[in-house]
Amino acid sequence: MKRGLKPKKSTGRQTLVSKVSYVKRNWQLYVFFLMPALVLTIIFKYLPMGGLLIAFEDYNVIKGVFGSPWVGLEYFKRFLSSPDFMSYLLNTLKLSIYGLLWGFPIPIILALLLNRIRKQGIKKKIQLLIYAPNFISVIVLCGMVRMFLSPVGPMNRILGITTNWMTMPTAFRTIYIASGIWQGAGWASIMYTAALANASKELEEAAVMDGANLLQQIWYVELPAIKDIIVIQFILQAGNIMSIGFEKAYALQTDMNLPASEILSTYVYRIGLLNGDYGYSTAVGLFNSVINVILLIFVNFVVKKINDGEGL
Repeated sequence: MKRGLKPKKSTGRQTLVSKVSYVKRNWQLYVFFLMPALVLTIIFKYLPMGGLLIAFEDYNVIKGVFGSPWVGLEYFKRFLSSPDFMSYLLNTLKLSIYGLLWGFPIPIILALLLNRIRKQGIKKKIQLLIYAPNFISVIVLCGMVRMFLSPVGPMNRILGITTNWMTMPTAFRTIYIASGIWQGAGWASIMYTAALANASKELEEAAVMDGANLLQQIWYVELPAIKDIIVIQFILQAGNIMSIGFEKAYALQTDMNLPASEILSTYVYRIGLLNGDYGYSTAVGLFNSVINVILLIFVNFVVKKINDGEGL
């Protein structure tokens, strides 16, 4: 190489071409390692999608999917015209939206608070304490909630009353959301805590030297470090607004709080498995999934517009 000449930097196109050629030369390795995951995904994710045909059929177990008579959109019309449609839809949306509004900021706040703890020993103990509820199963958690809120439980003893909170429709939503935050907020803060650990210490020290107070340090240094993760998590959670966990809602459900606790997933279980109306329950489940996809696309579009407006 002549003196004074610098080697040419490889462009993005050259890098892409080299990667493609590498894959072509070693395609056997990719097939070997990807095949098991691809086969399992096809068997357990894509093949069951054929069962969606049941939503358009008067399904008969003996005749099967391909032998049952076709009814088209009859089940969808029946569900949308049902007097309980708006009740189940609103119950599902209220639990999801309120849970998102109240539960989404808590892990971020926990991560910011943990980031202010400088002693690693104390920090690890606190993390262990707030992560532990995540490892409690949903059914055990619901049993704990029922015992805690029973007429002779600790809550009523503290308040000096004998109210049965689990029979109150007005209290169900608060119980559901609060117990979910207690169980999952600590574990959900892990990603934010990891991102804050990689935040620029130089910026933090510069902010302190410039006289920035605690809130200013959080706003201008720490939040920008986890902004991308916040956006991704918000999109994912907003896209699952209609996918409330069936187990918890059903385990906390009683005959008295049914007006507030009956959501689409519990309705599908009751109609499909308990009453045996498979076609109708599949149609309701498909309706739920379609709304989820629409919400995910809409939220992703809105967030992208906001970021583009900020020049990111």
